[in-house]
Parts: sequence; C-alpha cells; structure tokens
Amino acid sequence: MSEPAPSSQTPASGMAAHRATYEAFLKFSMAGTIICLYILLALVAFRFMNNPGNVMLGFGALFLGVITSMVAMRLGGKWMIAVVPLVLLGLYVAGNVHLG
Repeated sequence: MSEPAPSSQTPASGMAAHRATYEAFLKFSMAGTIICLYILLALVAFRFMNNPGNVMLGFGALFLGVITSMVAMRLGGKWMIAVVPLVLLGLYVAGNVHLG
C-alpha cells in the first residue's frame, strides 16, 4: 500500500477554506433563487398583463433583478435590497393581471 502524500494544509486552514467555499455557495444560491423569481415575474408580465408596457416592465424586472441580486451578494448578503423590489413588482403585476 502506498502512503498518502503529506498535506500542506493544516486541519484548521482546511476548515477555513471549506467554510469560505460554503458561504460563497450559499450567497450564489440565494442570488440565483432571487433571479429565478424575477424571471418568473417577468414571464407573468409578458403573458398576462394587457397593457402596452408589459414588455418593458418584464425586461425592466429582469434587469432590476440581476442588478439588485448582484449588489446584495456583493454587500455580504443584504438580501432585502433585492427582495423588496421583487415584492413590490410582484404586487404591481398581480394587481394588473387581476384587473386585466
């Protein structure tokens, strides 16, 4: 049997690297989830809103979602920056779909 090569990392530094990778994974997962919700909102605006600005609103929602999600991720996980516009746009689209 061969012996494993000695590792250049101590268990403490390996754990720190693992924790950093895990935190980055959580940030990207949260940003991806919020962007998916913005995409869903844009698709609803494209299909079910009956006003002439539905395409602009949909693309604006996509743009706003990507920008706010990336800003929130860059600021260390302040997700309210991305969630508040999502909720407001969702209420606006839902109101227009219901009335349309």
